[in-house]
Amino acid sequence: MKIWPGNPYPLGATHDGAGTNFSVFSEVATRVELCLFDEKGTQSCVDLPEMTGFIWHGYLPNISPGQRYGFRVHGPWEPARGHRCNPSKLLLDPYGKAMEGEVKWNEAVFPYHFNQGEDSKNEIDSAGFMPKSVVINPYFDWGNDRNPRTPWHETVIYEVHVKGFTKRHPQIPENLR
Repeated sequence: MKIWPGNPYPLGATHDGAGTNFSVFSEVATRVELCLFDEKGTQSCVDLPEMTGFIWHGYLPNISPGQRYGFRVHGPWEPARGHRCNPSKLLLDPYGKAMEGEVKWNEAVFPYHFNQGEDSKNEIDSAGFMPKSVVINPYFDWGNDRNPRTPWHETVIYEVHVKGFTKRHPQIPENLR
């Protein structure tokens, strides 16, 4: 699988119509693998070839929306310092815009062995028990719609707790308040 250097930004998976750029932040990683999964769950991994300011990145041509993926991070295992890099653990993209599946709770998803304490390193592969991030199509055809073009100096952002705001509204049926 041929991977190009790609770009550090935007973070996450960004499809451009011809391929997908992948980027993820890690201050301590010595290597980051991008793992792609087909419909049967078969995994193929490739190293992200570039690091720019702690952001690992690469571009894969011909990767389309719907592609399932995750990361494996190589680096220090120093629990006392908060470093728990473990390439046997598949990680969701923290900047991902979609995911598929659920966590299947098993000892494999934990970084340590249950019977050996929290500083023990669990090297059981977690991929079969983890959801996968999914590349999305970022383009949307808005048709004839357009934004309201309200200038910022005329814009008001109003946040409200819906239940509290509508609790006593006379035109909302009692059972919906």
